[in-house]
Amino acid sequence: MTQERYLKMCEQMGKEPDEEEMPPSLNDLPEIVIIALEIFSCLGDRIYPEIGYTGKDFTNLDTYINIYGVENKELLLEILNILESRAIELSRKQLKAERDKLKRKK
Repeated sequence: MTQERYLKMCEQMGKEPDEEEMPPSLNDLPEIVIIALEIFSCLGDRIYPEIGYTGKDFTNLDTYINIYGVENKELLLEILNILESRAIELSRKQLKAERDKLKRKK
């Protein structure tokens, strides 16, 4: 849930927003995380017909590190690995759900 959706939900329910419950906005994140998100979205995807999404293509990573002027490369790589593993897991779950749906139709 985004911060905007949370605030709309509170407004609709007539409830006062709670700072503890409110999801962070993009501006609340450290700069390195924002840069990692931007670089992650620029990297190409590796997708295979029978397997699905297998992760990002890091071929151009050095170029993006230079463009964004990243100094803490180790932290950037940790963040990118977290993003990639979550994207792979989400893809795997979606692919499994589609396969299960097809099996039920038979």
